Amino acid sequence: MRIFHIHASGATELSVLPSQPPSKGFFWIACTRTAFGDQIGLIQASLQAITGLQLVDLHVSDLLNTQLPSRYDYTSQYDLLVFRRLATLQPKAAEPGRTQGTQGTQGTAAAPVRQSGPPVLRRIDTSPVGFAMFDQVLLSVHPTDCAVRDAYAARLLATAPTDPRESRASPAPGTRLPSSTADLMLRVVNLMVDGYLDLRRELTRQLDHWQTELLKPRARYVNWSSLLEARLSLHQLDDICEDQCTAVQDWIDELETWAMPESSAGQRDLDLLKVRSRDVLEHIERVVRHVRRLEQSTETAVQMHFSVQSNRTNDIMRTLTSLTAVFLPLNLIAGIFGMNFEFVPLVHKQGGFWWAMGSMITIAVGLVALFWRKRYLARTSGH
Repeated sequence: MRIFHIHASGATELSVLPSQPPSKGFFWIACTRTAFGDQIGLIQASLQAITGLQLVDLHVSDLLNTQLPSRYDYTSQYDLLVFRRLATLQPKAAEPGRTQGTQGTQGTAAAPVRQSGPPVLRRIDTSPVGFAMFDQVLLSVHPTDCAVRDAYAARLLATAPTDPRESRASPAPGTRLPSSTADLMLRVVNLMVDGYLDLRRELTRQLDHWQTELLKPRARYVNWSSLLEARLSLHQLDDICEDQCTAVQDWIDELETWAMPESSAGQRDLDLLKVRSRDVLEHIERVVRHVRRLEQSTETAVQMHFSVQSNRTNDIMRTLTSLTAVFLPLNLIAGIFGMNFEFVPLVHKQGGFWWAMGSMITIAVGLVALFWRKRYLARTSGH
């Protein structure tokens, strides 16, 4: 668990849970799902001391649930956003997640579902990250290996004075501190979305390799089970991104109902919050478009594979049909001369055999030349 006090002049990390409201700024309590489940009593007591409120049991259960899709919910005192991340799974990442029922009982969660398909798809983790936004506290619940939390925490601490006696009236350019818990939540969510955007090149390269293998005309073996698993994984990513869009859109709709602050600074902060929310939604929509393009590309590659195989089969059948047509008249001649009649022309003549053989060779060469000219025996270009 990591605790931060964020204010206008910087951010400081605390060693214990706060027990009173901040004199300025707000607190960020960022903990793993395991720590949240183990210390839920202390966290609830801290929230009660700071805000006079606690999380309701259903929301505690949502924050502990490792299978919950992206969703947005709210009460009259705080907002709850659950956002499923799309991050690269670390080799030793193991979420020992826990779930909590409505009666407060805890149990072991189901083991994470193993991703399938190409290696890059197997390494994409979709664990949920939960945010509970109060006016003076942001509580975030992360998976055990959440690098986004540590990355943004390092960015926050970089804005703090190195000497406690120093003061900073404003952060350095490009390191503007979040002005509210909602602003901080949107920044962390934006980092999670951008983390998937960084995977686009690797994912595209992997699927391009699959398409190349599918379109090889001489390919005799295709791992159809892995290809099917890859398509199912892309469908799953599409569903996850749709849930993300719905959750953020619900948050934006709720943001539109907020009362307009009277001060100009408050109005500016609210406008920036709306702009940042729309920016996060646009990033998620980019992810959705990219996933759908990958789905379409994979589907197109499969269809082209079958088209190539069908054309190759047609070429083989055309060649076999042409060769059969060449030998049909030869079989006819052989069948005529093999009839069991007492008198058959040329049978009893000394040169009859050579006349028959010459005729058969002439007919065969003529038919081969005709079929070659009509490209019945020619190989299709590209094979």
